[in-house]
Amino acid sequence: MEDDELKAIRAKRMAELQAQAGGSPGGSGFSGGGAPAAGGSAASGQDDAEKKQQMEEMRRNMLFQILDNNARERLARINMVKADKARAVEDLLIRLAQSNQLRNKVSEQQLIDLLGQINQQEPSASQTRIVYNRRRFDDDSDDEYDL
Repeated sequence: MEDDELKAIRAKRMAELQAQAGGSPGGSGFSGGGAPAAGGSAASGQDDAEKKQQMEEMRRNMLFQILDNNARERLARINMVKADKARAVEDLLIRLAQSNQLRNKVSEQQLIDLLGQINQQEPSASQTRIVYNRRRFDDDSDDEYDL
């Protein structure tokens, strides 16, 4: 009975995927030979957006598997402040996971250490400098009273 349920679930999911892809029920789920259909820019733009959304979903799933809850919260807070730095850390974590260099989930302390290493590698970018440019006028108050 369990096999019948599993087959039904698979068939339902396959039908959903094919409906989303716009393919025929007997096809592979792709709508053509790679060339966009007539009226293509809107369709290809929608396809690009859908692919981008799928890639982001895969990225979120991988990060969910890599990070523990505290580390994920810290990375979300970093993303609010410095999105580019958070994206770089996410990329690094995903590369480490894909190359099997991560044995366990990354804890918050390990994430802090990783951020420290990244900050040491980019010392010029982490230092913020404020330069005051004061306007200087040529009129000197002493010249007015020169007798």
